Amino acid sequence: MFIETETTPNPATLKFLPGRQVMPAGTREFTSPEDAAASPLAEALFDLGDVTGVFFGTGFISVTAAPGVEWPSLRPQVVSILLDHFVSEAPLFAGGSAAGFSVPAEDDDFGDDPADADIVEQIKELIESRVRPAVANDGGDIVYRGFREGVVYLSMQGACSGCPSSSATLKQGIESLLKHYVPEVSEVRAA
Repeated sequence: MFIETETTPNPATLKFLPGRQVMPAGTREFTSPEDAAASPLAEALFDLGDVTGVFFGTGFISVTAAPGVEWPSLRPQVVSILLDHFVSEAPLFAGGSAAGFSVPAEDDDFGDDPADADIVEQIKELIESRVRPAVANDGGDIVYRGFREGVVYLSMQGACSGCPSSSATLKQGIESLLKHYVPEVSEVRAA
């Protein structure tokens, strides 16, 4: 088995591609060792002591290194853990199922106004078809959180969370796209 690595726009995060499915659907982000207890793989990565974030996508794993940690020393350790996991065919989650752990794309934290249902549907469709695939290429995900008074609230995950260019991605990329196709959108903000 060979695991490819790719850089991401976030210099603290590398994207690891095992050449097979990681999550059957959705995504899962781990931001602490306590959170990682749900996944033996995430837990093993956090046990390295130099990892501050793990993100599972459908075909990749993004790992974020702690401040001051250099990837040339951490990368072989991460690859070793990933190889051990995938070669042994160990379950990704404790209990063997990821079904209860995927993050739905339509996670709505703001209680959208029913009068905006058509606008919200257009926004969600654009995020799903145009934005999420591009963000996944960079080792992350974006989750819709709500729409209120012209403002779209989104949450960046994985390599995109904490990335120096995430503000530019939201403002110049996603906001421009949404404003172009959905005139009711006036702004995009991180939730």
